[in-house]
Amino acid sequence: MKARVLQNGRLLPALERVLHDEFAAHRLAEEPDPGAFLAGHGGEFSALVTSARFGADAAMMAAMPALKAICSFGVGYDTIDIDAARRHGIAVSNTPDVLNDCVADIAFGLLIDVARGISASDRFVRRGDWLKGAFPLQTRVSGKRLGILGLGRIGQVIAKRATGFDMEVRYHNRHPVIGTPYAYETTLKGLAQWSDFLVVASAGGADTRHLVSADVIAALGPTGYLINIARGSVIDETALVDALANKRIAGAGLDVFEDEPNVPEALFTLNNVVLLPHVASGTRETRQAMADLTLANLRSFLAGGALLTAVA
Repeated sequence: MKARVLQNGRLLPALERVLHDEFAAHRLAEEPDPGAFLAGHGGEFSALVTSARFGADAAMMAAMPALKAICSFGVGYDTIDIDAARRHGIAVSNTPDVLNDCVADIAFGLLIDVARGISASDRFVRRGDWLKGAFPLQTRVSGKRLGILGLGRIGQVIAKRATGFDMEVRYHNRHPVIGTPYAYETTLKGLAQWSDFLVVASAGGADTRHLVSADVIAALGPTGYLINIARGSVIDETALVDALANKRIAGAGLDVFEDEPNVPEALFTLNNVVLLPHVASGTRETRQAMADLTLANLRSFLAGGALLTAVA
């Protein structure tokens, strides 16, 4: 018999096809009352496939007494209640490493765009403003100081990209990273004061909520730029909007927001911010690699009880 697998939220179509061809998979989103369905059928499923967007909370896990594994499509797992998973003896996997390059590429794309005004100058040309005069001078990227909040897998690839631009790199983590060539700043505020560009590459979740506070944003100063490819919750978004609107920082490049897909409308008219719809890993190659790893974790667990990239 095929293993019973529950799918929480829509996934990459190619991944969904394999799930439903290879396993006895069921889409929870198709149920008119998901809670009632779980109450009546939750015990039928031994595995759950979800994503970083939809996750799995404690109530869902409690409604699935036979659940032994959660395989998540995405590197972040702040939407999965890891403590609840541990209490219930549920193993959890994510899809690390396969998206590092594409996320780092977008981090630098945002950095260059906001510093050099690429999107803003595109709008300048389209409006016909070039006929009225030259586009204002912008900020050089090469040779500047890059601060990274979170020197994990993605943060280290971003740092590697920076060497191609002759940038000096420093970072802030909860603890120093052993063996890295980059200087460690003991406080995030100190890193912000030092940086020309501050890139947020930390994990999301309660522990990092508003870690980039109004004080940190102020420390970045009127010539500093903030780039976020991590989670919107890491930045105090209200403080950031205020700083951008009043030019207390030079600009920002944002791929993520606190209440996606709702983006503060105050940002829409500002030329010193570049806004992306959470697409840092959004390439065909990377999303397929994420799907492949999600399936590999699921197959490994169902065959032998072990996940390949376990987080809990």
